[in-house]
Parts: sequence; structure tokens; C-alpha cells
Amino acid sequence: MLTCRKTFSDIPFAHRQHCHDGHCALLHGHNWTIHVTFGCREPDANGFVVDFGKLKYLRAWIDKNLDHACVFNADDPLRERIVSGHPDAFKIYLVESCSCEGLAQHLHGVFDQLVREDSEGRAWVTAVTIDEDSKNSATYSA
Repeated sequence: MLTCRKTFSDIPFAHRQHCHDGHCALLHGHNWTIHVTFGCREPDANGFVVDFGKLKYLRAWIDKNLDHACVFNADDPLRERIVSGHPDAFKIYLVESCSCEGLAQHLHGVFDQLVREDSEGRAWVTAVTIDEDSKNSATYSA
């Protein structure tokens, strides 16, 4: 298997760990970095796993769904109360878990599907690593 990696840096969005017993239960933001590792058995005609210049669809997905968003766990009991008074002030994105680990797993599923569709099944996502600022990270691999 051949692999390569693309990095999407400095994506600002907020999250809240509603079950946390400390300050992470408060709505707060980070600058996130998403590293996507791609794999294939055979490269394309150019010798690429994926053409980095043609991954604009991943950047567009990130911009539409995560850039300046508030990411909540789907089961956050305060989500509706937090955003209901000012729905135009929030871009909401729901996930099962908005931890680094949960985001890495969620984005792996989203990006893998998009890459497989774009490459007609020739390439896929082998791993996604999420950096929360420059201090913390988590990786999900298939």
C-alpha cells in the first residue's frame, strides 16, 4: 500500500465537553489542524495516491461544516438552550463525540467516503489525526 498525507491547518471552531467535570464543560475554542492520510494499492497515472491539488472538495467540506462552527455532542442537553436565542450567531455541527478522539473518528468516516467517491474506489483514507491547538492530538485509523 502507498500512502501520502495532506494537512489542513488553522481551522477555528469551538466545542464543549458537557460530561467533563472541569473547564472543558464550558464552550471554548481552539485552532485545529486536520491531517488526512490517504492510501491506495496502485497510484494514478501521475504516480499519485491522491492529487493534492484536487482535494479542494475536502477543504470546501471543512469550510462549510467546521470553520468558525460550534461543534456539539449530539446528546448535549444544553445545546438547544445555548443557541436558541441567537440561531444566526452559531454555525452548529453535531457529532457523537467532540473530543479530539471523537472528531478524528468522525472525520475519518466523512473523508473516507468522499475520497472513495472522488477516486472511484482507487484511494481511501487510512487515518485522520486531529491537533487541538499545538498541544494535543488524537488519531483514528481504520
